[in-house]
Amino acid sequence: MSLRRWTGASAKIEDPMGVKNRLRNLLSGAVRPFGYEVMEQSALYDWQKPTGDQSPSTSTDLPDGAFAYLVDNHPSLEALRARYAKFNAAVTAPLVWTDELVRGERLRFFRGDYAYVWQRQGRNMNLLGYALTMYYARSIDTLGLMEKLQDDDLFGNRPFQVDGRYVSRDLLDSLIEIYFLERHLKLSQLDRPTLLDIGAGYGRLAHRVVEGLPNVGQYLCTDGVAASTFVSEYYLRFRKASKASVIPLDEIEARLTSQKVDIAINIHSFSECQISAIDWWLALLARAGVRYLFIVPNTAGGSDGQQLLTNDLKDFMPLIERCGYRLVVREPKFRDPVVQTYGINPTYHHLFELR
Repeated sequence: MSLRRWTGASAKIEDPMGVKNRLRNLLSGAVRPFGYEVMEQSALYDWQKPTGDQSPSTSTDLPDGAFAYLVDNHPSLEALRARYAKFNAAVTAPLVWTDELVRGERLRFFRGDYAYVWQRQGRNMNLLGYALTMYYARSIDTLGLMEKLQDDDLFGNRPFQVDGRYVSRDLLDSLIEIYFLERHLKLSQLDRPTLLDIGAGYGRLAHRVVEGLPNVGQYLCTDGVAASTFVSEYYLRFRKASKASVIPLDEIEARLTSQKVDIAINIHSFSECQISAIDWWLALLARAGVRYLFIVPNTAGGSDGQQLLTNDLKDFMPLIERCGYRLVVREPKFRDPVVQTYGINPTYHHLFELR
């Protein structure tokens, strides 16, 4: 932005009062107490400069049939929405996830940079942040998953190219989450465990777990948003993730009555739920005797993820404890403090065990 004054006949553009400098000094004085400094755009790297592009990516082709299937009026999606509308409103009332978040092009390009997985928005979401995170993930990759799990730009995914390969937040977050469970629960050595993903979105982690860990018995996906159930059914079928299955919300209680679940997972989902919904889910897990609960929170209100807060800043840790779960591990997403400062979307990982 520039501020100029038209002087008339000379057609000369000037700033005799130093308005730009005054504005800069005023802004600097306002932000400096908070640890920020105003920088000239010429001093920024290319990846630091705003592009104004925060829309889902539609630059890539969809697989055959996806354009016709992933539509708002698909009979399966309409049926799911009708079923969810009749379910307990305390569970389905949205805090963040309104129907508008997954409609139109966003339904087709669900891996784009928006509701499910922010890829270019937020802390350190740039080329250097992705490169640092990729090399960190490679340094902890004791199971060789980096080479086994490939990435692509389907469904609007926007990967960076680092060290000759594509990497996206989908892949990197999944690897880091898998290795958290590997360190603390020896996930790759368990005998056919069943995992339950609450708020599974489009099935990102389910796809990566069943592809990378052949010992996993079943991976169950469920979600309080009808469109997510619809999309994840399609996506996991497309990825041929045969050990992953999607359980509609109104069937999950019966499923947990008939099937033992070893580990429940909630990645950036409880943070985006009403407190009443979190309470319902936790009570259900406790009744079903699910031993372990893995939670990754958002960093709401400027928190770093050590607290378990919803996006409207309500603490849901007391609910977890009241339902009989005790915290056994809380650690930063990146165990290297430098990477925790500069890696993509840093937060904390929390593991609970049922008493």
